[in-house]
Amino acid sequence: MVDERKDGAYGTPQKYDPTFKGPIYHRGCTDVICCVFLLLAIVGYVAVGIIAWTHGDPRKVIYPTDSRGEFCGQKGTKNANKSYLFYFNIVKCASPLVLLEFQCPTPQICVEKCPNRYLTYLKAHGTQEFEYYKQFCVPGFKQNKAVTEVLRDGDCPAVLIPSKPLVQRCFPAIHAHKGVLMVGNETSYEDGHGFRKNITDLVEGAKKANGILEARHLAMRIFEDYTVSWYWIIIGLVIAMVLSLLFIILLRFLAGIMVWVMIVMVILVLGYGIFHCYMEYSRLRGEAGSDISLVDLGFQTDLRVYLHLRQTWMAFMIILSILEVIIILLLIFLRKRILIAIALIKEASRAVGYVMCSMLYPLVTFLLLCLCIAYWASTAIFLSTSNEAVYKIFSDTDCQAVGKTCNPENFSSSSEFHLCPGAHCQFAFYGGESTYHRALLGLQIFNAFMFFWLANFVLALGQVTLAGAFASYYWALKKPDDLPAFPLFSAFGRALRYHTGSLAFGSLLLAIVQIIRVMLEYLDQRLKAAENKFAKFLMTCLKCCFWCLEKFIKFLNRNAYIMIAIYGTNFCTSARNAFFLLMRNIIRDPSFLLLHPPNQDRAGHSTTPQLLLGAYTDGNRWLLPDCPWLLQRLRHVCGHAVPLLL
Repeated sequence: MVDERKDGAYGTPQKYDPTFKGPIYHRGCTDVICCVFLLLAIVGYVAVGIIAWTHGDPRKVIYPTDSRGEFCGQKGTKNANKSYLFYFNIVKCASPLVLLEFQCPTPQICVEKCPNRYLTYLKAHGTQEFEYYKQFCVPGFKQNKAVTEVLRDGDCPAVLIPSKPLVQRCFPAIHAHKGVLMVGNETSYEDGHGFRKNITDLVEGAKKANGILEARHLAMRIFEDYTVSWYWIIIGLVIAMVLSLLFIILLRFLAGIMVWVMIVMVILVLGYGIFHCYMEYSRLRGEAGSDISLVDLGFQTDLRVYLHLRQTWMAFMIILSILEVIIILLLIFLRKRILIAIALIKEASRAVGYVMCSMLYPLVTFLLLCLCIAYWASTAIFLSTSNEAVYKIFSDTDCQAVGKTCNPENFSSSSEFHLCPGAHCQFAFYGGESTYHRALLGLQIFNAFMFFWLANFVLALGQVTLAGAFASYYWALKKPDDLPAFPLFSAFGRALRYHTGSLAFGSLLLAIVQIIRVMLEYLDQRLKAAENKFAKFLMTCLKCCFWCLEKFIKFLNRNAYIMIAIYGTNFCTSARNAFFLLMRNIIRDPSFLLLHPPNQDRAGHSTTPQLLLGAYTDGNRWLLPDCPWLLQRLRHVCGHAVPLLL
């Protein structure tokens, strides 16, 4: 009665069919609607990429931009020989406006080299040094203005400070000498208006200016590292693949030795740890301060302090002793399960030996994922750089026109300039007010969503392909005679021809959850400064729930894909059958193989992977009424050994 109620709640196990010879070859297309949606989404994704590549300009990321929106160091322009960006007054970069507009509220020009001396405009004016000073003024500067007008209009910087180039920007050459911050040989500097200021002001300005460059600089460094060391990466991939192959081959012959050696080594290491803790505990006997309790000592940032207490080594010794006893007891009572695990590893290695091309398929998955990442990254860069240059009014004084958009060509004759005499119009950021520019955020979200969808589709394709290949091995009566000529290619063809829609369905569900998690992470970053504890609690709960949901969907999809590879059913049917199979065999899940003994169904056939070890056979045919668990383990061994080492 119990079994009948159980079967009714979680479906009925499939009966043993002696004519079943593995994956069904005569099958139909499944989840066609999802396949159509995927194709339409890919067409839309390509269209978004074309639009982004038409409007985008990656030079905005690579090269620094001056106050007029012109690139520094760009070949074919008037700034081709001016590779460095110079800030007129880097102290203003410490303004909060930097975090709002991602731009320092001070004029910026492209220069050939950074200044290497202290010099003010007042001292340089009318001297021979003015020729050197003039190269740091705005292009086209003429000496037909008074000194006060030049400084007011921002035509030249008030002071030059010794600087060094960093990420193609000129930053003050600040260094510490005997604990004192200095620039050059000075601990203070003249601001060009007759006042002396401390070097710490320059430090704050340089920090804020550098903060907006860190992310960009990190991305460029990663890209440069790949371009320089790509051949080493290829060599590492080849070595990892060879080592994986050797490891799997050795598992077939030395699985028992390797497992038992690992177990013995763990026991010996724990035993030595207990001995070492006892020796340290005995050595500290009688030393001053060694008998202080952990409670009395409290929390210490220097963890080495705890190593001078006898109580610490006593605690370590107790913990290691408990672990040692637990492992020894498990070894005594579960020794048969260890033998089963060893036999399972050997069988998995033997399966890989019959389907050797499965060793190379993870490289196909790797290349397809690289293609997805490259398309997503390039589209994201082009979308982020497809804006137009936006110029805004900056001023040191309180003025109503500050922050408004302006045109640098006619700003000097505009009403805003007369309203704010000390203001200047300079490049602020890249943006726009057109429909396309307003839709950029949505396009970026669509770009991220399609990346998740396609990446999950590639992984799903690999799972179905490997499951189908090893299912052919699983049901082969005489190996290798009954194996198809190319089981991996046959499984790959079946997956693409019949089950593209099912793979798209499963990967779509996972992509939706992943894009929601990304949005939650974004909102969490934006709400970090909020003091609302309820909002933080709610955000934490949502993040935890969607994390659990993603893990569950991944687990269910993996088992559904195995069902699809074997029986050719659609995604929903496969997921339901896989879920019912899990519930009927929840205690016999190979995840608990070492903890639970095998059971048998009502026909007397074992429903655990031990069948595959030859423990129960009918001639040379495996009796498998209802459990494709070994397909998972074979897929894990051959499908993940290479990526793990990569």
